[in-house]
Amino acid sequence: MRRSLTLAASLALDIALTLALPGALVLTARPAAAQEIPMGRFPEQSGEEIFRHVCQGCHMPDAKGATGAGAYPALAANPRLAAAIYPITVVLRGQRAMPLLGESLDDQQVANVVNYVRTHFGNRYRDAVSPAAVAARRAALGNGTPAAGAPSAPPASRQH
Repeated sequence: MRRSLTLAASLALDIALTLALPGALVLTARPAAAQEIPMGRFPEQSGEEIFRHVCQGCHMPDAKGATGAGAYPALAANPRLAAAIYPITVVLRGQRAMPLLGESLDDQQVANVVNYVRTHFGNRYRDAVSPAAVAARRAALGNGTPAAGAPSAPPASRQH
């Protein structure tokens, strides 16, 4: 077994152990490089790097998703990605089992990974997301982090 875990694998292990052992303090060993990341930020910068190191563990290398211990939706050929605000919001706030990444990725990184996913894996959405668009959405969401106790999915629209 490899002696070190990637940051994403280590975080996934923390989450799994926390769910399995409610109330227990879970601290797994992290490689030195992971401990040097300021304020929990991911160091990867390109959309492809972020996808490979952060996203593909759940969404799979081909972005076709998976079903097993949970359901991980396909990003490949996904029509929900047509409106850029949707993947921006999901990356910033999380949704269902997906953790929020708004505190771990800056605006440029979010734009990079959203643009990568929207232009690869059978997706052909060419209207690029800018860091300014991410910053505006982050501000509208309150820094991209849901309030304590709030659901991670956006509220349903009201019917009139």
